[in-house]
Amino acid sequence: MKYKSFEELPVWRDSIKIGKEIYLLTNSGKFEKDCTLKDQVRRAVISISSNIAEGFERSNNNEFIRFLLIAKGSLGEVRSQLYLAFILGYIENSILEEVKDELGFISYLKKEKAGGNFSNK
Repeated sequence: MKYKSFEELPVWRDSIKIGKEIYLLTNSGKFEKDCTLKDQVRRAVISISSNIAEGFERSNNNEFIRFLLIAKGSLGEVRSQLYLAFILGYIENSILEEVKDELGFISYLKKEKAGGNFSNK
């Protein structure tokens, strides 16, 4: 399947969903009061969907792959920040594990990369 817009990409849709969940998570409890960590994790999660979209719009598979790898890096950043939030007592282990599982959507990128199905050319 060839995608005509980044909005059609399942991985972009998943990244928007996890972005919303991170915003809700960081808007409550102790997490809400730690402006530095809250802002950093939000910037990182925004970077995931933004880089997927930007890479797609480049209309070049090699560029898209490069931006997917940047998105993957931001995903690691979010996971690391959530571990810190857990250690600080901002989130429970069950929340950490749930969000980590949801962040696993990046494995989709590897399958798509192998299939070369993301260009809008």
